[in-house]
Amino acid sequence: MNLPLAEPEALAPGTLRVTPLGGLGEVGRNMTIFEYDGKILVVDCGVLFPEEHQPGVDLILPDFEPIKDRLDDIVGVVLTHGHEDHIGAVPYLLRLKGDIPLIGSGLTLALVEAKLKEHRIKPFTLTVKEGQREQVGPFDLEFVAVNHSIPDALAVAIRTPAGMVLATGDFKMDQLPLDGRITDLRAFARLGEEGVDLFLVDSTNADVPGFTPTERSIGPVLDQVIGKAPRRVIVASFSSHVHRVQQVIDAAHAHGRRVAFLGRSMVRNMTIAEQLGYLKVPDGVLIDYKKARDLPDDQIVYMSTGSQGEPMAVLSRMANLDHAIEPGPGDTVILASSLIPGNENAVYRVIDGLTKLGANVVHKANARVHVSGHAAAGELIYCYNILKPKNVLPVHGEYRHLIANAKLAQDTGIDEERTIVGSNGTVIDLKDGVARVAGQLDIGFVYVDGSTVGEITDADLKDRRILGEEGFVSVIVVVDSTTGRIISGPEIHARGVAEDDSVFDDVAPKIVAALKEAASNGVRDNHALSQIVRRTIGRWVNQKLRRRPMIVPLVIEA
Repeated sequence: MNLPLAEPEALAPGTLRVTPLGGLGEVGRNMTIFEYDGKILVVDCGVLFPEEHQPGVDLILPDFEPIKDRLDDIVGVVLTHGHEDHIGAVPYLLRLKGDIPLIGSGLTLALVEAKLKEHRIKPFTLTVKEGQREQVGPFDLEFVAVNHSIPDALAVAIRTPAGMVLATGDFKMDQLPLDGRITDLRAFARLGEEGVDLFLVDSTNADVPGFTPTERSIGPVLDQVIGKAPRRVIVASFSSHVHRVQQVIDAAHAHGRRVAFLGRSMVRNMTIAEQLGYLKVPDGVLIDYKKARDLPDDQIVYMSTGSQGEPMAVLSRMANLDHAIEPGPGDTVILASSLIPGNENAVYRVIDGLTKLGANVVHKANARVHVSGHAAAGELIYCYNILKPKNVLPVHGEYRHLIANAKLAQDTGIDEERTIVGSNGTVIDLKDGVARVAGQLDIGFVYVDGSTVGEITDADLKDRRILGEEGFVSVIVVVDSTTGRIISGPEIHARGVAEDDSVFDDVAPKIVAALKEAASNGVRDNHALSQIVRRTIGRWVNQKLRRRPMIVPLVIEA
Protein backbone atom coordinates (compact mmCIF):
# COMPACT_ATOMS: atom_id res chain seq x y z
CA MET A 1 0.00 0.00 0.00
CA ASN A 2 1.18 3.56 -0.72
CA LEU A 3 3.88 2.27 -3.05
CA PRO A 4 6.24 4.92 -4.47
CA LEU A 5 5.16 6.21 -7.87
CA ALA A 6 6.85 4.25 -10.63
CA GLU A 7 5.81 4.25 -14.27
CA PRO A 8 5.62 0.61 -15.44
CA GLU A 9 7.67 -0.61 -18.36
CA ALA A 10 6.02 -1.38 -21.68
CA LEU A 11 3.86 -4.49 -21.38
CA ALA A 12 5.87 -7.55 -22.40
CA PRO A 13 4.35 -9.97 -24.95
CA GLY A 14 2.33 -12.79 -23.40
CA THR A 15 1.79 -10.84 -20.16
CA LEU A 16 -1.54 -9.80 -18.60
CA ARG A 17 -1.50 -6.42 -16.87
CA VAL A 18 -4.02 -5.78 -14.05
CA THR A 19 -4.51 -2.27 -12.67
CA PRO A 20 -7.19 -1.30 -10.10
CA LEU A 21 -8.31 2.31 -10.68
CA GLY A 22 -10.64 2.36 -7.67
CA GLY A 23 -11.95 0.26 -4.79
CA LEU A 24 -8.65 -0.37 -2.97
CA GLY A 25 -8.39 1.49 0.32
CA GLU A 26 -12.02 2.61 0.07
CA VAL A 27 -15.54 1.19 -0.05
CA GLY A 28 -16.71 2.34 -3.47
CA ARG A 29 -15.71 3.37 -7.02
CA ASN A 30 -14.71 -0.20 -7.84
CA MET A 31 -12.95 -0.44 -11.21
CA THR A 32 -10.14 -2.63 -12.52
CA ILE A 33 -8.58 -2.70 -15.99
CA PHE A 34 -7.03 -5.76 -17.64
CA GLU A 35 -4.67 -5.36 -20.59
CA TYR A 36 -3.47 -8.09 -22.92
CA ASP A 37 -2.04 -7.88 -26.43
CA GLY A 38 -2.89 -4.18 -26.77
CA LYS A 39 -6.55 -4.58 -25.75
CA ILE A 40 -8.23 -3.51 -22.51
CA LEU A 41 -11.09 -5.09 -20.56
CA VAL A 42 -12.72 -3.08 -17.77
CA VAL A 43 -14.39 -4.83 -14.82
CA ASP A 44 -16.88 -2.58 -12.97
CA CYS A 45 -17.08 1.19 -13.07
CA GLY A 46 -18.57 2.52 -9.84
CA VAL A 47 -18.78 5.66 -7.76
CA LEU A 48 -17.71 6.55 -4.23
CA PHE A 49 -19.99 8.70 -2.10
CA PRO A 50 -18.40 11.78 -0.49
CA GLU A 51 -17.60 12.10 3.19
CA GLU A 52 -18.00 15.12 5.44
CA HIS A 53 -14.54 16.46 4.59
CA GLN A 54 -15.57 16.75 0.92
CA PRO A 55 -18.29 19.45 1.13
CA GLY A 56 -20.44 20.14 -1.92
CA VAL A 57 -19.28 17.01 -3.80
CA ASP A 58 -22.04 14.85 -5.28
CA LEU A 59 -20.02 11.80 -6.38
CA ILE A 60 -16.41 10.65 -6.68
CA LEU A 61 -15.39 8.79 -9.84
CA PRO A 62 -12.50 6.46 -10.61
CA ASP A 63 -9.58 8.23 -12.25
CA PHE A 64 -9.92 7.47 -15.99
CA GLU A 65 -6.60 9.17 -16.82
CA PRO A 66 -4.66 5.92 -17.55
CA ILE A 67 -7.20 4.91 -20.23
CA LYS A 68 -8.29 8.31 -21.61
CA ASP A 69 -5.89 8.05 -24.54
CA ARG A 70 -6.72 4.39 -25.16
CA LEU A 71 -10.51 4.36 -25.37
CA ASP A 72 -10.38 2.67 -28.79
CA ASP A 73 -8.50 -0.25 -27.19
CA ILE A 74 -11.32 -1.01 -24.71
CA VAL A 75 -13.16 -4.14 -25.88
CA GLY A 76 -15.81 -4.11 -23.15
CA VAL A 77 -16.89 -3.24 -19.63
CA VAL A 78 -17.97 -6.21 -17.50
CA LEU A 79 -20.39 -5.17 -14.73
CA THR A 80 -20.57 -7.73 -11.93
CA HIS A 81 -23.82 -6.40 -10.39
CA GLY A 82 -26.09 -3.38 -10.21
CA HIS A 83 -24.98 -1.47 -7.11
CA GLU A 84 -23.89 2.15 -7.52
CA ASP A 85 -20.36 1.45 -6.31
CA HIS A 86 -19.98 -0.86 -9.35
CA ILE A 87 -22.07 0.82 -12.09
CA GLY A 88 -22.48 4.47 -11.04
CA ALA A 89 -19.57 5.85 -13.09
CA VAL A 90 -20.56 4.12 -16.36
CA PRO A 91 -22.29 7.27 -17.74
CA TYR A 92 -19.11 9.30 -17.20
CA LEU A 93 -16.98 6.69 -18.99
CA LEU A 94 -19.41 6.50 -21.91
CA ARG A 95 -19.37 10.29 -22.19
CA LEU A 96 -15.76 9.83 -23.31
CA LYS A 97 -16.69 7.13 -25.85
CA GLY A 98 -20.31 6.10 -26.21
CA ASP A 99 -19.92 2.80 -28.07
CA ILE A 100 -17.90 0.86 -25.49
CA PRO A 101 -19.85 -2.43 -25.05
CA LEU A 102 -21.36 -3.12 -21.63
CA ILE A 103 -21.51 -6.76 -20.50
CA GLY A 104 -23.60 -7.96 -17.59
CA SER A 105 -26.66 -9.84 -16.36
CA GLY A 106 -30.22 -8.85 -17.25
CA LEU A 107 -31.00 -6.88 -14.08
CA THR A 108 -27.58 -5.22 -13.98
CA LEU A 109 -27.85 -3.94 -17.55
CA ALA A 110 -31.47 -2.84 -17.05
CA LEU A 111 -30.40 -0.68 -14.08
CA VAL A 112 -27.47 0.74 -16.08
CA GLU A 113 -29.64 1.48 -19.12
CA ALA A 114 -32.15 3.36 -16.98
CA LYS A 115 -29.31 5.43 -15.55
CA LEU A 116 -27.83 6.08 -19.01
CA LYS A 117 -31.24 7.16 -20.33
CA GLU A 118 -31.09 10.10 -17.91
CA HIS A 119 -27.73 11.01 -19.46
CA ARG A 120 -29.20 10.55 -22.98
CA ILE A 121 -26.79 7.74 -23.82
CA LYS A 122 -27.96 4.57 -25.60
CA PRO A 123 -25.37 1.88 -24.89
CA PHE A 124 -24.24 -1.22 -26.75
CA THR A 125 -24.94 -4.14 -24.43
CA LEU A 126 -24.35 -7.87 -24.19
CA THR A 127 -26.57 -9.72 -21.71
CA VAL A 128 -24.93 -12.76 -20.12
CA LYS A 129 -25.85 -15.25 -17.43
CA GLU A 130 -24.09 -17.76 -15.21
CA GLY A 131 -22.40 -20.61 -17.05
CA GLN A 132 -22.01 -18.55 -20.23
CA ARG A 133 -18.65 -18.05 -21.96
CA GLU A 134 -17.88 -15.21 -24.32
CA GLN A 135 -14.76 -14.28 -26.29
CA VAL A 136 -14.29 -10.52 -26.02
CA GLY A 137 -11.15 -9.46 -27.88
CA PRO A 138 -8.28 -11.56 -26.49
CA PHE A 139 -10.24 -12.25 -23.27
CA ASP A 140 -12.15 -15.51 -22.83
CA LEU A 141 -14.80 -14.68 -20.22
CA GLU A 142 -16.80 -17.16 -18.14
CA PHE A 143 -19.55 -15.94 -15.81
CA VAL A 144 -20.27 -17.58 -12.47
CA ALA A 145 -23.34 -17.07 -10.25
CA VAL A 146 -22.60 -15.42 -6.91
CA ASN A 147 -24.98 -14.46 -4.14
CA HIS A 148 -25.09 -10.82 -3.02
CA SER A 149 -27.59 -8.31 -1.67
CA ILE A 150 -28.90 -7.69 -5.18
CA PRO A 151 -30.10 -10.38 -7.61
CA ASP A 152 -28.19 -11.48 -10.70
CA ALA A 153 -24.66 -10.83 -9.40
CA LEU A 154 -21.83 -12.53 -11.32
CA ALA A 155 -18.20 -13.34 -10.78
CA VAL A 156 -16.08 -13.41 -13.93
CA ALA A 157 -13.23 -15.74 -14.88
CA ILE A 158 -10.91 -14.04 -17.37
CA ARG A 159 -8.78 -16.45 -19.40
CA THR A 160 -5.81 -15.29 -21.47
CA PRO A 161 -2.65 -17.07 -22.64
CA ALA A 162 -0.93 -15.38 -19.68
CA GLY A 163 -3.18 -17.14 -17.18
CA MET A 164 -6.63 -17.12 -15.63
CA VAL A 165 -7.96 -14.42 -13.30
CA LEU A 166 -11.11 -14.86 -11.20
CA ALA A 167 -12.78 -11.62 -10.04
CA THR A 168 -15.58 -12.23 -7.55
CA GLY A 169 -17.23 -8.82 -7.60
CA ASP A 170 -19.18 -8.43 -4.34
CA PHE A 171 -20.40 -11.76 -3.00
CA LYS A 172 -21.31 -13.88 0.01
CA MET A 173 -22.19 -17.55 0.48
CA ASP A 174 -25.77 -17.38 1.76
CA GLN A 175 -26.94 -21.00 1.63
CA LEU A 176 -30.65 -20.09 1.94
CA PRO A 177 -31.05 -17.04 -0.32
CA LEU A 178 -34.48 -15.58 -0.96
CA ASP A 179 -34.25 -16.26 -4.70
CA GLY A 180 -32.65 -19.71 -4.33
CA ARG A 181 -29.58 -18.59 -6.32
CA ILE A 182 -26.46 -19.53 -4.35
CA THR A 183 -22.82 -18.79 -5.03
CA ASP A 184 -21.77 -21.56 -7.43
CA LEU A 185 -19.06 -23.29 -5.43
CA ARG A 186 -19.04 -26.19 -7.89
CA ALA A 187 -17.95 -23.76 -10.60
CA PHE A 188 -15.35 -22.32 -8.20
CA ALA A 189 -14.03 -25.85 -7.59
CA ARG A 190 -13.86 -26.54 -11.34
CA LEU A 191 -11.95 -23.30 -11.92
CA GLY A 192 -9.66 -24.19 -9.04
CA GLU A 193 -8.91 -27.56 -10.69
CA GLU A 194 -8.10 -25.75 -13.94
CA GLY A 195 -5.85 -23.35 -12.04
CA VAL A 196 -6.59 -19.78 -10.90
CA ASP A 197 -3.46 -17.71 -11.43
CA LEU A 198 -4.78 -14.53 -9.80
CA PHE A 199 -7.78 -14.19 -7.47
CA LEU A 200 -9.36 -10.74 -7.09
CA VAL A 201 -11.57 -11.16 -4.04
CA ASP A 202 -14.08 -8.98 -2.16
CA SER A 203 -12.54 -7.80 1.14
CA THR A 204 -15.38 -5.77 2.71
CA ASN A 205 -16.06 -8.24 5.55
CA ALA A 206 -12.63 -9.91 5.72
CA ASP A 207 -12.16 -8.65 9.29
CA VAL A 208 -15.53 -10.10 10.44
CA PRO A 209 -15.13 -13.63 11.89
CA GLY A 210 -17.38 -16.53 10.99
CA PHE A 211 -20.13 -16.45 8.38
CA THR A 212 -22.49 -13.70 7.25
CA PRO A 213 -26.06 -14.43 8.50
CA THR A 214 -28.65 -15.40 5.91
CA GLU A 215 -30.84 -12.77 4.28
CA ARG A 216 -34.01 -14.59 5.31
CA SER A 217 -33.10 -14.18 9.01
CA ILE A 218 -34.25 -10.58 8.63
CA GLY A 219 -37.76 -11.48 7.47
CA PRO A 220 -39.17 -12.44 10.90
CA VAL A 221 -37.69 -9.28 12.48
CA LEU A 222 -39.22 -7.01 9.83
CA ASP A 223 -42.50 -8.89 10.18
CA GLN A 224 -42.50 -8.39 13.96
CA VAL A 225 -41.56 -4.68 13.84
CA ILE A 226 -44.10 -3.86 11.13
CA GLY A 227 -46.76 -6.01 12.83
CA LYS A 228 -46.40 -4.15 16.15
CA ALA A 229 -46.08 -0.62 14.68
CA PRO A 230 -49.03 1.52 15.84
CA ARG A 231 -48.85 4.09 13.07
CA ARG A 232 -46.91 4.65 9.85
CA VAL A 233 -43.81 2.62 9.03
CA ILE A 234 -40.94 4.16 7.05
CA VAL A 235 -38.19 1.78 5.87
CA ALA A 236 -34.95 3.16 4.44
CA SER A 237 -32.63 1.01 2.37
CA PHE A 238 -30.42 1.15 -0.71
CA SER A 239 -32.51 1.83 -3.78
CA SER A 240 -31.20 -1.33 -5.50
CA HIS A 241 -31.62 -3.78 -2.60
CA VAL A 242 -34.33 -5.88 -4.22
CA HIS A 243 -34.22 -8.66 -1.61
CA ARG A 244 -34.73 -6.21 1.26
CA VAL A 245 -37.61 -4.49 -0.51
CA GLN A 246 -39.18 -7.91 -1.19
CA GLN A 247 -39.12 -8.73 2.52
CA VAL A 248 -40.68 -5.36 3.40
CA ILE A 249 -43.45 -5.90 0.82
CA ASP A 250 -44.11 -9.42 2.17
CA ALA A 251 -44.29 -8.18 5.79
CA ALA A 252 -46.51 -5.23 4.86
CA HIS A 253 -48.88 -7.49 2.90
CA ALA A 254 -49.07 -9.97 5.79
CA HIS A 255 -50.26 -7.19 8.11
CA GLY A 256 -52.74 -5.58 5.75
CA ARG A 257 -50.57 -2.61 4.86
CA ARG A 258 -49.88 -1.09 1.48
CA VAL A 259 -46.44 0.05 0.28
CA ALA A 260 -45.43 3.34 -1.35
CA PHE A 261 -41.97 3.88 -2.85
CA LEU A 262 -40.25 7.18 -2.08
CA GLY A 263 -37.25 8.58 -3.93
CA ARG A 264 -36.62 8.71 -7.66
CA SER A 265 -34.01 5.94 -7.70
CA MET A 266 -36.16 3.65 -5.51
CA VAL A 267 -39.17 4.06 -7.81
CA ARG A 268 -37.04 3.54 -10.95
CA ASN A 269 -35.12 0.50 -9.71
CA MET A 270 -38.08 -1.32 -8.17
CA THR A 271 -40.18 -0.72 -11.29
CA ILE A 272 -37.42 -2.38 -13.33
CA ALA A 273 -37.06 -5.24 -10.83
CA GLU A 274 -40.82 -5.91 -10.90
CA GLN A 275 -40.99 -5.77 -14.70
CA LEU A 276 -38.14 -8.30 -14.99
CA GLY A 277 -39.68 -10.62 -12.39
CA TYR A 278 -37.05 -10.15 -9.67
CA LEU A 279 -39.55 -8.41 -7.37
CA LYS A 280 -42.83 -10.21 -6.65
CA VAL A 281 -45.57 -7.78 -5.66
CA PRO A 282 -49.03 -9.07 -4.65
CA ASP A 283 -51.93 -7.35 -6.41
CA GLY A 284 -53.08 -4.15 -4.76
CA VAL A 285 -50.09 -3.74 -2.41
CA LEU A 286 -48.31 -0.88 -4.17
CA ILE A 287 -49.80 2.60 -3.99
CA ASP A 288 -48.63 6.02 -5.19
CA TYR A 289 -47.26 7.94 -2.22
CA LYS A 290 -49.59 10.93 -2.83
CA LYS A 291 -52.61 8.64 -2.56
CA ALA A 292 -51.03 6.84 0.40
CA ARG A 293 -51.40 9.97 2.53
CA ASP A 294 -55.17 9.42 2.47
CA LEU A 295 -54.85 5.97 4.07
CA PRO A 296 -55.12 5.39 7.83
CA ASP A 297 -51.67 5.56 9.44
CA ASP A 298 -51.71 1.88 10.41
CA GLN A 299 -52.24 0.75 6.81
CA ILE A 300 -49.14 2.16 5.09
CA VAL A 301 -45.42 1.38 4.77
CA TYR A 302 -43.17 3.87 3.00
CA MET A 303 -40.07 2.37 1.33
CA SER A 304 -37.50 5.15 0.94
CA THR A 305 -33.92 6.00 0.13
CA GLY A 306 -31.54 7.75 2.52
CA SER A 307 -30.20 4.96 4.74
CA GLN A 308 -26.70 6.52 4.60
CA GLY A 309 -27.78 9.95 5.83
CA GLU A 310 -27.36 11.55 2.40
CA PRO A 311 -28.47 15.19 2.81
CA MET A 312 -30.78 15.27 -0.23
CA ALA A 313 -32.24 11.76 0.16
CA VAL A 314 -35.77 11.21 1.39
CA LEU A 315 -35.05 10.14 4.98
CA SER A 316 -32.75 13.09 5.73
CA ARG A 317 -35.33 15.48 4.35
CA MET A 318 -37.98 13.86 6.55
CA ALA A 319 -35.75 14.28 9.61
CA ASN A 320 -35.34 17.97 8.72
CA LEU A 321 -39.13 18.37 8.15
CA ASP A 322 -38.32 19.19 4.53
CA HIS A 323 -40.58 16.51 3.01
CA ALA A 324 -44.31 16.12 2.51
CA ILE A 325 -44.23 13.19 4.96
CA GLU A 326 -43.29 14.41 8.43
CA PRO A 327 -42.48 11.66 10.96
CA GLY A 328 -43.94 12.05 14.43
CA PRO A 329 -44.85 10.25 17.67
CA GLY A 330 -45.97 6.67 17.09
CA ASP A 331 -44.27 6.37 13.68
CA THR A 332 -41.69 3.60 13.21
CA VAL A 333 -38.57 4.19 11.10
CA ILE A 334 -36.44 1.18 10.10
CA LEU A 335 -32.90 1.71 8.75
CA ALA A 336 -32.47 -1.59 6.91
CA SER A 337 -28.90 -1.24 5.69
CA SER A 338 -25.28 -1.24 6.76
CA LEU A 339 -23.21 1.81 7.58
CA ILE A 340 -20.75 2.61 4.81
CA PRO A 341 -17.47 3.75 6.47
CA GLY A 342 -17.37 7.54 6.63
CA ASN A 343 -21.16 7.91 6.80
CA GLU A 344 -21.57 7.15 10.49
CA ASN A 345 -21.95 10.75 11.70
CA ALA A 346 -24.47 11.60 8.99
CA VAL A 347 -26.57 8.52 9.79
CA TYR A 348 -26.59 9.15 13.54
CA ARG A 349 -27.63 12.76 12.90
CA VAL A 350 -30.64 11.47 10.98
CA ILE A 351 -31.43 8.96 13.75
CA ASP A 352 -31.25 11.75 16.35
CA GLY A 353 -33.43 14.02 14.23
CA LEU A 354 -36.09 11.35 13.80
CA THR A 355 -35.97 10.45 17.50
CA LYS A 356 -36.48 14.11 18.46
CA LEU A 357 -39.61 14.12 16.30
CA GLY A 358 -40.94 11.23 18.41
CA ALA A 359 -40.38 8.37 15.96
CA ASN A 360 -39.26 4.93 17.10
CA VAL A 361 -36.05 4.31 15.13
CA VAL A 362 -35.07 0.68 14.56
CA HIS A 363 -31.59 0.09 13.14
CA LYS A 364 -28.81 -2.48 12.96
CA ALA A 365 -27.56 -1.65 16.45
CA ASN A 366 -30.86 -2.48 18.20
CA ALA A 367 -32.45 -5.13 15.93
CA ARG A 368 -31.43 -7.50 13.14
CA VAL A 369 -32.89 -5.43 10.32
CA HIS A 370 -29.82 -5.78 8.11
CA VAL A 371 -27.34 -8.47 7.14
CA SER A 372 -24.33 -7.79 5.00
CA GLY A 373 -24.04 -8.74 1.35
CA HIS A 374 -20.36 -9.58 1.71
CA ALA A 375 -18.52 -12.76 2.66
CA ALA A 376 -17.08 -12.88 6.17
CA ALA A 377 -13.74 -14.47 7.07
CA GLY A 378 -15.08 -18.04 7.27
CA GLU A 379 -16.56 -17.84 3.77
CA LEU A 380 -13.38 -16.35 2.31
CA ILE A 381 -11.30 -19.17 3.81
CA TYR A 382 -13.66 -21.67 2.15
CA CYS A 383 -13.02 -19.96 -1.18
CA TYR A 384 -9.25 -20.01 -0.77
CA ASN A 385 -9.33 -23.71 0.10
CA ILE A 386 -11.58 -24.53 -2.87
CA LEU A 387 -9.71 -22.43 -5.43
CA LYS A 388 -6.10 -22.78 -4.23
CA PRO A 389 -5.13 -19.65 -6.23
CA LYS A 390 -1.49 -19.09 -7.10
CA ASN A 391 -1.70 -15.33 -6.42
CA VAL A 392 -4.20 -13.15 -4.53
CA LEU A 393 -5.10 -9.47 -4.88
CA PRO A 394 -7.60 -8.41 -2.17
CA VAL A 395 -9.94 -5.71 -3.56
CA HIS A 396 -13.11 -3.84 -2.57
CA GLY A 397 -12.30 -2.56 0.91
CA GLU A 398 -10.45 -0.14 3.13
CA TYR A 399 -6.82 -0.82 4.02
CA ARG A 400 -7.67 -2.83 7.16
CA HIS A 401 -9.99 -5.04 5.09
CA LEU A 402 -7.31 -5.68 2.45
CA ILE A 403 -4.74 -6.61 5.10
CA ALA A 404 -7.22 -8.93 6.87
CA ASN A 405 -8.05 -10.62 3.57
CA ALA A 406 -4.38 -11.11 2.70
CA LYS A 407 -3.83 -12.67 6.14
CA LEU A 408 -6.70 -15.13 5.53
CA ALA A 409 -5.10 -16.15 2.23
CA GLN A 410 -1.77 -16.70 3.97
CA ASP A 411 -3.47 -18.75 6.71
CA THR A 412 -4.63 -21.19 4.01
CA GLY A 413 -1.08 -21.68 2.76
CA ILE A 414 -0.65 -19.01 0.08
CA ASP A 415 2.84 -17.49 0.32
CA GLU A 416 3.08 -13.93 1.61
CA GLU A 417 4.89 -12.81 -1.56
CA ARG A 418 1.94 -14.15 -3.59
CA THR A 419 -0.59 -11.97 -1.70
CA ILE A 420 -0.41 -8.47 -3.09
CA VAL A 421 -1.86 -5.70 -0.91
CA GLY A 422 -2.01 -2.87 -3.43
CA SER A 423 -3.67 0.50 -3.79
CA ASN A 424 -5.48 2.29 -6.58
CA GLY A 425 -3.02 2.52 -9.47
CA THR A 426 -0.88 -0.48 -8.47
CA VAL A 427 0.17 -2.18 -11.74
CA ILE A 428 0.41 -5.98 -11.53
CA ASP A 429 1.82 -8.11 -14.34
CA LEU A 430 0.86 -11.79 -14.57
CA LYS A 431 2.82 -14.38 -16.55
CA ASP A 432 3.66 -18.06 -16.06
CA GLY A 433 1.72 -18.24 -12.79
CA VAL A 434 3.65 -15.37 -11.20
CA ALA A 435 2.08 -12.00 -10.36
CA ARG A 436 4.46 -9.13 -9.64
CA VAL A 437 4.07 -5.42 -8.97
CA ALA A 438 5.33 -3.66 -12.10
CA GLY A 439 4.66 -0.05 -11.13
CA GLN A 440 2.46 2.45 -9.35
CA LEU A 441 0.38 5.04 -11.20
CA ASP A 442 -0.60 8.38 -9.66
CA ILE A 443 -4.35 7.92 -9.20
CA GLY A 444 -6.44 10.82 -7.92
CA PHE A 445 -10.02 11.61 -6.95
CA VAL A 446 -12.33 12.87 -9.69
CA TYR A 447 -15.12 14.91 -8.13
CA VAL A 448 -18.58 15.44 -9.61
CA ASP A 449 -19.99 18.75 -8.39
CA GLY A 450 -23.29 19.66 -10.04
CA SER A 451 -22.64 19.69 -13.77
CA THR A 452 -18.85 19.84 -13.45
CA VAL A 453 -16.72 16.69 -13.60
CA GLY A 454 -13.09 16.71 -12.52
CA GLU A 455 -12.81 20.48 -12.20
CA ILE A 456 -13.02 20.58 -8.40
CA THR A 457 -9.59 20.01 -6.86
CA ASP A 458 -8.44 19.08 -3.36
CA ALA A 459 -7.40 22.74 -2.97
CA ASP A 460 -10.99 23.79 -3.70
CA LEU A 461 -12.25 21.39 -1.05
CA LYS A 462 -9.73 22.76 1.43
CA ASP A 463 -11.08 26.26 0.73
CA ARG A 464 -14.64 25.01 1.28
CA ARG A 465 -13.67 23.43 4.59
CA ILE A 466 -11.99 26.65 5.71
CA LEU A 467 -15.06 28.66 4.72
CA GLY A 468 -17.32 26.24 6.58
CA GLU A 469 -15.19 25.93 9.72
CA GLU A 470 -13.28 29.21 10.04
CA GLY A 471 -15.27 31.83 8.13
CA PHE A 472 -14.39 34.51 5.62
CA VAL A 473 -12.82 37.99 5.90
CA SER A 474 -12.63 40.50 3.06
CA VAL A 475 -10.47 43.66 3.10
CA ILE A 476 -10.91 46.44 0.54
CA VAL A 477 -8.30 49.21 0.21
CA VAL A 478 -8.09 51.94 -2.47
CA VAL A 479 -4.56 53.34 -3.10
CA ASP A 480 -3.16 56.07 -5.29
CA SER A 481 -1.46 54.40 -8.28
CA THR A 482 1.40 56.90 -8.37
CA THR A 483 2.17 57.56 -4.70
CA GLY A 484 0.87 54.36 -3.08
CA ARG A 485 -1.00 56.53 -0.56
CA ILE A 486 -4.24 55.09 0.85
CA ILE A 487 -7.24 56.96 -0.51
CA SER A 488 -9.98 54.86 1.08
CA GLY A 489 -10.21 52.00 3.58
CA PRO A 490 -9.31 49.56 4.78
CA GLU A 491 -12.92 48.37 4.76
CA ILE A 492 -13.18 45.00 6.56
CA HIS A 493 -16.14 42.61 6.46
CA ALA A 494 -16.45 39.13 7.93
CA ARG A 495 -18.83 36.21 7.55
CA GLY A 496 -18.98 33.19 9.84
CA VAL A 497 -16.39 34.57 12.26
CA ALA A 498 -18.94 35.03 15.10
CA GLU A 499 -17.71 38.57 15.87
CA ASP A 500 -19.09 41.95 14.88
CA ASP A 501 -17.13 43.75 12.15
CA SER A 502 -16.20 46.40 14.74
CA VAL A 503 -13.77 43.91 16.30
CA PHE A 504 -11.48 44.62 13.32
CA ASP A 505 -11.15 48.30 14.25
CA ASP A 506 -7.94 47.40 16.12
CA VAL A 507 -6.24 45.88 13.08
CA ALA A 508 -7.12 48.64 10.58
CA PRO A 509 -4.26 50.94 11.75
CA LYS A 510 -1.81 48.03 11.42
CA ILE A 511 -2.87 47.51 7.79
CA VAL A 512 -2.52 51.24 7.10
CA ALA A 513 0.97 51.28 8.66
CA ALA A 514 2.07 48.23 6.65
CA LEU A 515 0.85 49.75 3.37
CA LYS A 516 2.54 53.10 4.16
CA GLU A 517 5.83 51.30 4.75
CA ALA A 518 5.43 49.44 1.46
CA ALA A 519 4.67 52.72 -0.37
CA SER A 520 7.78 54.36 1.09
CA ASN A 521 9.81 51.40 -0.19
CA GLY A 522 8.41 51.94 -3.69
CA VAL A 523 6.07 48.93 -3.75
CA ARG A 524 3.29 49.57 -6.28
CA ASP A 525 2.41 46.05 -7.46
CA ASN A 526 -1.18 45.17 -6.64
CA HIS A 527 -0.46 41.53 -5.88
CA ALA A 528 2.39 42.42 -3.50
CA LEU A 529 0.19 44.95 -1.68
CA SER A 530 -2.62 42.37 -1.40
CA GLN A 531 -0.21 39.88 0.17
CA ILE A 532 0.90 42.50 2.71
CA VAL A 533 -2.74 43.07 3.67
CA ARG A 534 -3.35 39.30 3.89
CA ARG A 535 -0.33 38.66 6.13
CA THR A 536 -1.08 41.61 8.43
CA ILE A 537 -4.71 40.77 9.12
CA GLY A 538 -4.00 37.01 9.10
CA ARG A 539 -1.45 37.29 11.92
CA TRP A 540 -3.77 39.53 13.94
CA VAL A 541 -6.83 37.27 13.54
CA ASN A 542 -4.80 34.22 14.48
CA GLN A 543 -3.36 35.84 17.63
CA LYS A 544 -6.46 37.71 18.83
CA LEU A 545 -9.37 35.52 17.67
CA ARG A 546 -7.59 32.13 17.48
CA ARG A 547 -9.04 31.53 14.02
CA ARG A 548 -7.71 30.94 10.52
CA PRO A 549 -10.45 32.26 8.22
CA MET A 550 -10.20 32.61 4.46
CA ILE A 551 -8.87 36.12 3.83
CA VAL A 552 -9.60 37.85 0.53
CA PRO A 553 -7.77 41.20 0.18
CA LEU A 554 -8.73 43.54 -2.66
CA VAL A 555 -6.34 46.43 -3.41
CA ILE A 556 -7.78 48.86 -5.97
CA GLU A 557 -5.63 51.44 -7.77
CA ALA A 558 -7.10 54.89 -8.43
